[in-house]
Amino acid sequence: MPSRGESGRSSSAGEKPNSVPTLISIGYGNLISASRVIGIVSPQSSPMRRLRDQASKAGKLIDATEGRKTRSILITDSDHIVLSAINPETIAARLGPDDAPGS
Repeated sequence: MPSRGESGRSSSAGEKPNSVPTLISIGYGNLISASRVIGIVSPQSSPMRRLRDQASKAGKLIDATEGRKTRSILITDSDHIVLSAINPETIAARLGPDDAPGS
């Protein structure tokens, strides 16, 4: 049982215990943990639309577009799909070379 002050959660892969996760802005005041992102894709293709629909049905879709047009889809290591109104290239630049998906 965790003592007071401990969350009881295990740290995600690649993070040191007791370290603060690196958060990146995905637009309009929304942030996501950089270490959890495994892919950033464009939403125009049919497979990405199907991925979005499947995530919605499974309850794993997070819409962070604030009502604007979806410009990128972020795929997390927990199989959650996050929609953003920011271009994929912009989000990738914010991740930086050390945090880029797949590294």
